[in-house]
Amino acid sequence: MADFDLYYWPVPFRGQFIRAILAYAGKSWREHDSDDIGDLMARAPADQPVPFMGPPVLIDNASAFAIAEMPAIALYLGEKLDLLPTSPEDRARSIKVVNDANDVLDELTLDGGREMWTADKWREFVPRLSRWMEIWEATASANGLGEESGTLLGADEPGVADIVTAVLWSTMVDRFDVIAALLAGTAPRVAALTRRMQATPQLARLADDSRAKYGDAYCGGEIGKSLRAVAT
Repeated sequence: MADFDLYYWPVPFRGQFIRAILAYAGKSWREHDSDDIGDLMARAPADQPVPFMGPPVLIDNASAFAIAEMPAIALYLGEKLDLLPTSPEDRARSIKVVNDANDVLDELTLDGGREMWTADKWREFVPRLSRWMEIWEATASANGLGEESGTLLGADEPGVADIVTAVLWSTMVDRFDVIAALLAGTAPRVAALTRRMQATPQLARLADDSRAKYGDAYCGGEIGKSLRAVAT
């Protein structure tokens, strides 16, 4: 039996953070397909393993504990797999990074596809995306991250904040040349950290597997198509 069961769509979007944390820690997980996810979503909340609206959902098979919402899953795995700092301040900063990443995804998909991207909307959004990159770069700079070594929050070893940062930006950079150029010019320390983290054997293998499974896909549905039309 796998260590965990993961319910998430077959795209490298919000669920990729969870895959990456598990991969980095050397844990195994079983992915459920869209039919399984649909069946779980259709259940009454009281009959779900954890009441939830949409994936990701993670089940820890050692304890049968189930949790939904990407930031909550990241916190749980960080605690369980010893990937969070010990001080309350640094733990809070780590979770802040996770929540910021979640916010970036919401903005990048216009709140889950409530609207579609147009060239004008994208042009107006680019300064805000740059601002997000500046937030990451300022965090890195304040904690002594260099372009050749270091971690986002100044810890001795990478943790959840570094994994989430690497997945957030690498998944975009690998698929959208416009975003790749913007990150390189706006947040060079973060871009370098992302490359170093993605070069670790665990995350490199995950990236290769994801590319083989999902191709150029980033997020699903019509919003994914409209994003690709403006960001390439």
